[in-house]
Amino acid sequence: MFIGEYLHSIDTKGRIIIPSKFREDLGEKFIVTKGLDNCLFVYSLEEWVNLETKLKTLPLTSKDARAFIRFFFSGATECEVDKQGRILIPANLREHAGLEKDVVVIGVSTRVEIWDKERWDQYNSDDNISPDEIAEKMAFLGI
Repeated sequence: MFIGEYLHSIDTKGRIIIPSKFREDLGEKFIVTKGLDNCLFVYSLEEWVNLETKLKTLPLTSKDARAFIRFFFSGATECEVDKQGRILIPANLREHAGLEKDVVVIGVSTRVEIWDKERWDQYNSDDNISPDEIAEKMAFLGI
């Protein structure tokens, strides 16, 4: 399970450090793809296969299903960690997430997310959604 929040920088070549706690669970190779909310999603190969299996069940006749599958798979890339614990994030993914300098790497249960720090701060601001609002929405979902 991935938990926690880590602040890192992206270098001029587009590399970022993946926290060592995350590297252990992600494995030697893993998948980085476009995420929702203008961030990147990072999946272990095992979790990627689980997601792929679920997406294969979506009907090809559904325009929304086809668009969602394209969104996830077209931006996906397999990554390996170098000796310094870094991965290279391709330009198209850096652009999608607006990654320029400071980044936040967070654990979200079955995946890791990579955010531009400013976007993360904005997303977490009370102007966006307050803890009380989150609690109300979770109650609506039965949690």
